[in-house]
Amino acid sequence: MSVSTHGLRVRRGPQAVRAAVELFSSMRFAIALLTIICIASIIGTVLKQHEPFGNYVNQFGPFWAELFRAARLDAIYSAWWFLLILLFLVISTSLCIARNTPRILGDLRNYKEDIRVRSLKAFGQRAQARLDETPEAAARRIGQLLAGGGWKVKLQQREGVGDGNGWMVAARAGGAHKLGYIAAHSAIVLICIGGLFDGDLVVRAQTWFNGKSVYQGGGLIADVAPEHRLSPRNPTFRGNILVPEGARSSVAILNQADGVLLQDLPFSIELKKFVVDYYSTGMPKLFASEVVLHDRVTGEQFPKRIEVNHPASYKGVEIYQSSFDDGGSSVKLKAVPMAASARPFEVDGTIGGSSEITNGTDRLTLELVSLRVINVENFADGNAGALTSGADVRKVDLRNGIESRLGAANKVNKPKVLRNIGPSIGYKLRDAAGQAREFQNYMVPVDTGDGQPVFLLGVRERPEDPFRYLRVPADEQGSMDGFVRMRAALADADLRARAIDRYIARTTDPKRPELAAQLRGSAARALALFAGAERAKADAVSAGGWQAVAEFMEANVPEAERERAASVLVRILNDVLFEVLNLSREKAGLAAMPADEKSQLYLTQAVLAISDAHFYPAPVAMTMTDFKQVQASVFQVARAPGKNVVYLGCLLLIVGIFAMLYVRERRLWVWLSNDGEGAPGSAATLAFSVNRKTIDSDREFEHLKLRLLALTKDNAS
Repeated sequence: MSVSTHGLRVRRGPQAVRAAVELFSSMRFAIALLTIICIASIIGTVLKQHEPFGNYVNQFGPFWAELFRAARLDAIYSAWWFLLILLFLVISTSLCIARNTPRILGDLRNYKEDIRVRSLKAFGQRAQARLDETPEAAARRIGQLLAGGGWKVKLQQREGVGDGNGWMVAARAGGAHKLGYIAAHSAIVLICIGGLFDGDLVVRAQTWFNGKSVYQGGGLIADVAPEHRLSPRNPTFRGNILVPEGARSSVAILNQADGVLLQDLPFSIELKKFVVDYYSTGMPKLFASEVVLHDRVTGEQFPKRIEVNHPASYKGVEIYQSSFDDGGSSVKLKAVPMAASARPFEVDGTIGGSSEITNGTDRLTLELVSLRVINVENFADGNAGALTSGADVRKVDLRNGIESRLGAANKVNKPKVLRNIGPSIGYKLRDAAGQAREFQNYMVPVDTGDGQPVFLLGVRERPEDPFRYLRVPADEQGSMDGFVRMRAALADADLRARAIDRYIARTTDPKRPELAAQLRGSAARALALFAGAERAKADAVSAGGWQAVAEFMEANVPEAERERAASVLVRILNDVLFEVLNLSREKAGLAAMPADEKSQLYLTQAVLAISDAHFYPAPVAMTMTDFKQVQASVFQVARAPGKNVVYLGCLLLIVGIFAMLYVRERRLWVWLSNDGEGAPGSAATLAFSVNRKTIDSDREFEHLKLRLLALTKDNAS
């Protein structure tokens, strides 16, 4: 029997109804729906689901973000059209099963013993032989042999029919092949039903028919009204719950397209301790939660340990270790001035909180985003290349990964030198217009390979951009105070003049005042440009630093003389800046730095940092001076009774596909009639049929000929 791709053909009723029934019950319709579901699943895998709308705008632009939102591509598996396709697939596949199952079962019961003898000669695999037994004895012997080999056998005696007198032996094997069709299609129905039941359909039904509505506001969970909460008896849900160390929670968050729903749990989760362990690369190796489950009805307590892939279960709710987050760590921050008008100050805050900072005119909102205690970076190149780009070395570098494993023997990969560079604080500064920049500053100085430790102050404009780092040198006390003092000294006109006087006195001959006057003018102009006290031209881009000096050279020095003039000006400026550095130290009551290599390294990095600080997009940089970390576990809680249905469907799908691919349906007929030559015995005609012809089927046919008819290739006819 061949399975038809047509649907049920209704004989009565309107033409439109008959056409719809035929379409919905046809195999081609089910295959089309399954194809659409596969395409949608691919989109749902490639496109991150349930991300904030702003993330899609930043990554794809406003047009595509709006299109994704309108088509619900950001939440495909709960989209109305996806659930509708699943529903139609269930209906279509169920109709296909209902249409074909009776025929399949009927075909399994049919041995086709009424086949005409003449038809046996049309089979490709057939054989004839003369047996020394009577037709009845031969038929019973052959039937017993086939039954002993696992065949289903039926004997038929024919008398006075068109084919003459004789016995027909009809046998079949491999009926599980057709049962595989029923199992595989039933599996699709079960998986879809389980998916529909465990999806958002039940939750949405409560918003449609049970008076529940999505919550779109903010505030405390305890203040949310009952119409936004789902009962602990809710038969199916899947949500997230964040529990800080030492706290407990009993309400899960169910994210919806236009807000959230709150799911009350029949128990509360208390996090006693969060355990996290790391690989040398900085990737988490293990994170687990020591929790206590408190029954809200009886008050009983049940200690549990929840790890990744080792969930806990209570009252039908599975609790999975999803991730971890900050549970409200407290930090102490110190503001480092980056603008002339800024002043240092200190702030105490909590991760996730915000505060307002101002210099009297401009107001900024400081939003504390994250505290990272461990930051592992790759120092293989000796210059912290990973920090230059701001890339996180714990992410997969696909290009380098491929190049390191393909090609010739000269591999491009280098051994990694991974090092933990200490804690960092992540925050945002938001202006009055609502625009925000993101910052990531490290707490302790980092030696990037040149011998001069630096503080890394990162900034980026958009979330998808890498951080760009300002490198501020650490002084002998391991702080940024030396950089702050030198920058403040540059802004003081009197200190700049004193530095120039010292430089002139140290480098010129008192007997040549004309040379001293000329050098003083050049040094004063260069130092004023670098400090931002003077502009190279009215429309200059930079307010100071090396960029301002370069703009001055381009505007006032002929191109042919720029290289020589630049080298002289840079040497003069570095010498003057060294005097500025020592003056700033004297003003703070510190000894002057000697003119050695170590001092030169510090001066070089300080000059570069001061130059780059003119482009720093904030008046202050917040550095962390102390913190108290509080961990929090993020659990996924789910009540999914449909999973057992899905598991059963998966089992049936495996069995069905295995049966259809690896089980061959075979049928065999042997016609036994009296030998026409008058001698005792019978003439035998054997025909063999298989749904999929293979080498194994040819081998089986040869075996059957030998065993049933005692025929070999040499005497077969």
